[in-house]
Amino acid sequence: MKNKNIILLRTLLLSTSRGNIIRHAHDKKKRGKYIKSIVGLVILYALIMLYSVLTVIGYGIYGLIDATPVMCGLIISALAGLFTFFKTNGYLFNFKEYDMLMSLPFEARTIAACKFMYMYIQSLPWYLTVSIAMMAGYGYYKRPFALVYLVWIVLSFFLPIIPMLIASFLGFLIARVSTGFRKTNLIQTILAFALCLAGFGLRFVLEAMFRDDKVQTAFEQTSEATENAGKVYLPVGWFSNAVNKLDVLSILLLVGTTVLLFGIVFTLVGNSYRNINSALKNHAAAKSYKMDVQKKRGVLWSIAFKEFKRLTASTTYMVNGSMGELLALILGVFTLILGFDNIVKMVTNNAPMDPAMLQPAIPFIVYFLIGMMATTACSPSLEGKNYWIIKSLPLEMKTVYQGKMLFNMCLTVPFSIFATLCLCISSKTPVVEAILYLILGVVLCAFSTAWGCVCGVKHMRLDWENEVEVVKQGAGVTVYLLPNMFASMILIVVMVVLGGLINRIVLALLMIVLVSVLAVLSYTRVLALAKKE
Repeated sequence: MKNKNIILLRTLLLSTSRGNIIRHAHDKKKRGKYIKSIVGLVILYALIMLYSVLTVIGYGIYGLIDATPVMCGLIISALAGLFTFFKTNGYLFNFKEYDMLMSLPFEARTIAACKFMYMYIQSLPWYLTVSIAMMAGYGYYKRPFALVYLVWIVLSFFLPIIPMLIASFLGFLIARVSTGFRKTNLIQTILAFALCLAGFGLRFVLEAMFRDDKVQTAFEQTSEATENAGKVYLPVGWFSNAVNKLDVLSILLLVGTTVLLFGIVFTLVGNSYRNINSALKNHAAAKSYKMDVQKKRGVLWSIAFKEFKRLTASTTYMVNGSMGELLALILGVFTLILGFDNIVKMVTNNAPMDPAMLQPAIPFIVYFLIGMMATTACSPSLEGKNYWIIKSLPLEMKTVYQGKMLFNMCLTVPFSIFATLCLCISSKTPVVEAILYLILGVVLCAFSTAWGCVCGVKHMRLDWENEVEVVKQGAGVTVYLLPNMFASMILIVVMVVLGGLINRIVLALLMIVLVSVLAVLSYTRVLALAKKE
């Protein structure tokens, strides 16, 4: 008889496998949608591989190829920790199929461990894409023994597990603490936001630690950077020693620690697994409830309010959908307190540059945060099994999508205006330019909203069992997120360069017109897609 863990894990994978759906689905439209999503993922993997290879080429050109394993380990660990933390609430706790799984003859820790491994396997292609690409570049410059490639590939499967376990355990602690409060979901959201912000702040702490050790940059003193990275996060040091030195002890430490932590974490999680999930699925009712006069709203505002309630009812959705706005708010406040020049020096490590040259890029700097996630990219799919209710209402789908877009505008525009205004005041941007940057920020929000809705409707998925599959892994979110992120970074550089060549007012007006046209085209596309439903 097969191991119970393998049976459960295999069932979970088969039930959500794109290949399985393509093989057995009779609906050609559904099969075509999944085929397109696979093609899209392949393109994204290719872009990530290209970025990873270019990074290694930079190391190779400057003769610092030995630092590649450290960088590879840090990138994979950061991705694994971040992805897992955002997924923990939906995958390990408070998932829809909980009652069905817990009724099966499996121990609680077995189910928790299988859900973790399911999450690991689902994310593994992202990590291996980075690892294999960087290994190829490392091999080109270093020309190591064949055994090094084998060690690199094998340890790449273990490298993401420790940060995933740490992130899962933090998610477990947040869930455990939040169950002691009546407003469990609110406490979970607050704790998740706090931990994410602490993670972003850790970057500056680590930077200070490197400076204190007189390590200018990882590019200048590879051996010292490797040693310090190993002190901060030991698995990276073990991975680097295993690849660069074929150190057997480092290999055993990485593999052994991974297995040991896996057992410890899911022994601890298993003891409270039923209690936490039961608490998360039950909500206390107010004892002093009374019926008041019901507020009347227009159709669009009612749909927008419904989206607001949906956002605040889900920790996963709230953290992913609002993190950019929170970061923009923090950036604006810190810029006013510390000064624009000091923020630029901090971010660029005191690089010799005039902070004023960044003024034309202010709207895109803010948009890089605000636009990292549009609720419209996933809200059509979040309707899920309730989609038939919307279709049965006397509403056109055009109206439904307009309401969803209205909510995203209400969410993003105030934060965009606040952050842009703070950066303009702190950088002493001329009044006329500041007004144009504010308008450009609003137009960018409109484009983000409309383009996100195009992605969300075009790649709508209603047969999900876990909202993480839509909010974090949905094709609509992926198609929206990565191109938008790369385009924002490119446009920041373009605005800085062009800002020194042409009049900044003219440049801002040109960008307003260009983004407005893109926003209108995206909105028109949404209306066209709505008619097809």
